[in-house]
Amino acid sequence: MQPLSDWYTVSFDETHVRRHVRPPSGEPWQDSFSWSNIVRVCYEPGEFLTSDTFHVFINDREASFAIPSEAEGAVEFWGEIIRRGFFDAETSIKISTGQLGLTCWPPIEG
Repeated sequence: MQPLSDWYTVSFDETHVRRHVRPPSGEPWQDSFSWSNIVRVCYEPGEFLTSDTFHVFINDREASFAIPSEAEGAVEFWGEIIRRGFFDAETSIKISTGQLGLTCWPPIEG
């Protein structure tokens, strides 16, 4: 089985984030969103042997942009999410060490 990082790439610049996906058994696709449109980011820890997933919600789309932690460029992307203040660094550490489950920033009220 081909590693996810061979066919799923996330990249970014000062204004946009881009996903380039070339699944082994499907059609390639790409999309992008602007950093300025982000309203919430959720970190979903994976189960045993599955990737963690970053869910990015923007102000003009109901569904999230899902980015697996094993994608090429995902580590750099997550660092940039934290650097830009879209997710709390301390909370991120707690999730990655198994202390928390699905967590969103800002937290969902209710």
